[in-house]
Amino acid sequence: MKTLALALLASPAFLLPAHASEDIPDQYPQSVLYSKPVEVIPHVFSAIGATAPPTYENAGHNNNLSFIVTGDGVIVVNGGASWKLAEALHAEIRAVTDQPVKLIVNENGQGHSMLGNSYWAAQGVPILAHVDAAAEFEQTGDNSLIALRAYARENAEGTDLVTPTETFTDRKVVEMGGLTVEVLHLGPAHSPGDTQVWIPEWSMMIAGDIAFHERMPPIFEGTCTSCWIETWETAFAPLNPTYVIPGHGHPTNLAQVTRYTRDYVADLRAKIGAHIDEGGDLAGAYYVDQSNWAHLDTFEELATKNAGVVFAEMEFE
Repeated sequence: MKTLALALLASPAFLLPAHASEDIPDQYPQSVLYSKPVEVIPHVFSAIGATAPPTYENAGHNNNLSFIVTGDGVIVVNGGASWKLAEALHAEIRAVTDQPVKLIVNENGQGHSMLGNSYWAAQGVPILAHVDAAAEFEQTGDNSLIALRAYARENAEGTDLVTPTETFTDRKVVEMGGLTVEVLHLGPAHSPGDTQVWIPEWSMMIAGDIAFHERMPPIFEGTCTSCWIETWETAFAPLNPTYVIPGHGHPTNLAQVTRYTRDYVADLRAKIGAHIDEGGDLAGAYYVDQSNWAHLDTFEELATKNAGVVFAEMEFE
């Protein structure tokens, strides 16, 4: 694995700064998937989604849909945003291996992680999620499905609401085909029940939405940004993965996602904190300087929103 690590870390995906673009056209026009799955390291594949928001053009494939080929079955990370996306991913898995899909792991409770559960449930595959992610999907799934039908149109056909068949709290160890896979909730971060899939033997982390690097991290109402930083520093970074597949964007390494996730959140908190100390109000918070991050995709959609959310969070800390 050392030789492989050096080769991968020397590849363009690891050396170049984050320069994703929302304007990049569909990478796989013959499929509803935005891009064809690539083998990140031996036996771990990911179909990299668009870094833009979900649209008709990307069919809602704007997150990463990953799968692990063990010695005795396949583990899929993310159900996908629709029946058709899950079905298309399954076709790609079948092109790689004859092994059956034996487990789906949802990385959080958002639609792009769970709406495709309807397809996998129809195949009889167990679906695992954190208990908080499952609860969030029960509360917001209807709205996610309505949104999918609005933007995806015919690509939403067949999709229905199916909740996970199994939940966990902190850690679920999966032994499959001689491989140990740890499904983790390392702590509060981006959204309720954020889930990471860790393969210690290969130093591979399928990080989900705790980690970003090509698009700006969205900060939601109710997100605890100080908790996100603490979870990062005390639980995520100490695992020291060699390879990181983030929730959105290309595979990379720990240093890159630290720079564009932990460091971004810390920088925004520092700017908002200074603004509050100077007597600033919410209206002024929208204009704190985030120019260091302006090259990230979705900056225009998220920067001011993030600032407003963090101001509301920090105002009474």
